[in-house]
Amino acid sequence: MRLPSLPRGLAAGVARGAGRLSQRLGRGGGTTLPGLVLTRLRPEATAEMAQSVPGGVILLSGTNGKTTTARLIRAVLDASGARVVANTAGSNLERGVAAALLDAEGAEMALFEVDEAALPGLMTQTRPRAVALMNLFRDQLDRYGELEHLVDRWREAVAGLDPATVVIYNADDPAVAEVAGQHPTTVSYGIDDARVGRDRLPHAADTTDCRRCGAPLHYDMVTIAHLGRWSCPECGLSRPQPDVGATRVELHGMGGQRLALDAPGGPIELSLRLPGMHNAYNAVAATATALALGLAPESIGPALARRPAAFGRAERTSVGDARITTLLAKNPAGANENIRTMLLEDGPLHVVVLLNDRTADGQDVSWIWDVDYELLLDNDRLASLTVGGDRAYDMALRFRYAGLDTDRISVMPSVPAALDAGLRACGTGELYVLPTYTALLELQGVLADRGLAPAFWEDQ
Repeated sequence: MRLPSLPRGLAAGVARGAGRLSQRLGRGGGTTLPGLVLTRLRPEATAEMAQSVPGGVILLSGTNGKTTTARLIRAVLDASGARVVANTAGSNLERGVAAALLDAEGAEMALFEVDEAALPGLMTQTRPRAVALMNLFRDQLDRYGELEHLVDRWREAVAGLDPATVVIYNADDPAVAEVAGQHPTTVSYGIDDARVGRDRLPHAADTTDCRRCGAPLHYDMVTIAHLGRWSCPECGLSRPQPDVGATRVELHGMGGQRLALDAPGGPIELSLRLPGMHNAYNAVAATATALALGLAPESIGPALARRPAAFGRAERTSVGDARITTLLAKNPAGANENIRTMLLEDGPLHVVVLLNDRTADGQDVSWIWDVDYELLLDNDRLASLTVGGDRAYDMALRFRYAGLDTDRISVMPSVPAALDAGLRACGTGELYVLPTYTALLELQGVLADRGLAPAFWEDQ
């Protein structure tokens, strides 16, 4: 039997008390439990609180890049003087959104990064002003199932949106473009610089067939996985010309990048501290969203230039004379871009790969066989390799099949031991650490225990 909802004020008070108790007991940061308690006591609370935000709710979702892109959008909103409530701790299910909305008093707008599977439900509850759809890649098959399932759910959710809701979408992703293309109010974005493209799909590409007729897609240019300039030779469906397009992309390795964008209000120049093609997409997505919200074009470049990396996404930590660069790697598309970004750097590469298979990582680790680790072995770029985490031996086997001699692979399942082994190997150089999500949390705990704060923390 379902219990009646508590009055909103009482439910909110109990939820806030649960959050404070959790913090006092050291059981968490209070970013999830209050929302869980609130939605149990009053299931309609998320919808009610969302409607009380005068400037509306902005939702952002995708397999990769949503945390970084949300931070970039937030930077532009902050520069505009808007008072914003957001789930900055990254709790991106309904409970995290509800917990953030508990602190929305005085906020003019709400900005939430949302889990791909949770997006349809939150779109229904929050009746958003804008929704940014970034990309869909294979990720956590044991949790999400096949990609087609998510695509179908997103399509149904977009079809149910208010026609006035702005849908910002990645034109370079065939699945996302098909989902968003029928909505009446859209802003599309993409990469138009052919110099950064590749001429064929990688073997790990996901969406390779036409969403309309099922025929194989043709690509004039490939950027990441199945993203790029695509068309169907059978039915004529093709990538729309982006409203916001990056006409020049200059990647400078870990040093960042420069972008030139064509936009409805005129050209926009961006200079970012964030490396890699994946972050080029994140920056263009943030720009398109800011423009869709009516923010001043001239404010976007300076706001994005000041924003450092998000948690675990190209964070840098000094350890004596060495430096650690952490690159979250949780699926084939993201891991491949991290590898390509590392290869833009000069000299030999010292690498630690940390593979866990816990709930937040996805328990199916078969995705590692679709990562192009072989690129690290080309031209003998890999100077040292340490593998760690719960599935360290699976990762060692993957590199052995890539062609790396067993005696060149250091296996250290313990995260602290793997980090120490990697630091010994790199000496006074740069150590690149590629962890899955829970391994990243372990790594940051080790660094914190040793009094080492990543540059990301120091910049806050």
